[in-house]
This record gives sequence, C-alpha cells and structure tokens, in this order.
Amino acid sequence: MDHDDRDILNLLQDELDFIEKGGYGRSVRTPWKPTSAFQDSLTCINYADPSHAYPCESCHLVDFVSPELRETSIPCHHIALNRAGDTVEDLEARDNQSKTEEALKNWLREQIKRIQAQRSGQST
Repeated sequence: MDHDDRDILNLLQDELDFIEKGGYGRSVRTPWKPTSAFQDSLTCINYADPSHAYPCESCHLVDFVSPELRETSIPCHHIALNRAGDTVEDLEARDNQSKTEEALKNWLREQIKRIQAQRSGQST
C-alpha cells in the first residue's frame, strides 16, 4: 500500500464511533499500558503491527498535519484539534483522557461535516 486507499470520510466516522464507544479506555489485556489516540485504533495504517510496515506519509491523517511536522515520529499527534492549536501530543502530555477525547471528537465531527459538505457540493 503506497497510500491508504480507505475512504477518509469512513475512516473519520469509524474513529468517532470508536471513541464514542469508549475505544481509548484501558485495554483488558494490557491495563497498565496507556492507549494513544489514532495509533491504538483501526484508523492507524499500522494498527497492531509492531514493525510499522507502512510509513506515516501513506496515511490520510498526514494531510491534516502541517508540512513542517509531517516528518515527526507520530505525525497524526500534531494535528491541531481546536482553535487554541492543541494537538493529541499536547493533550496526552497533560494526562487528561476525557479532555483529549472531547477535543478529538469535536475535531472529528468538524472534519466529517466539512468533507460531507464538500462531497455534496456545498461550501463550508
């Protein structure tokens, strides 16, 4: 897979559904290990692949990352999720799971709405 061939709208909708159903809560198998937004869901093209076979630049989420941050080790953690510019990295560093998930859900809803509007020919 040179580029993620999944539909970005479906990917974002699935991510939102995953979070709304408690997806980033502690794993039953590894409760001592914290989960990480995007990386620990099916949104990640390398989900459950410890070898990380696919480069992050193949993922749709990299399109939401500013160009100067696309070469970081986890580019999707540098997506600005709100007007304050908070990123997954910023929010996870504050260790506030509920605030991270709320910002992520709001960002996902905005992106889903924007993509749906674009596809229907409406302006946002």
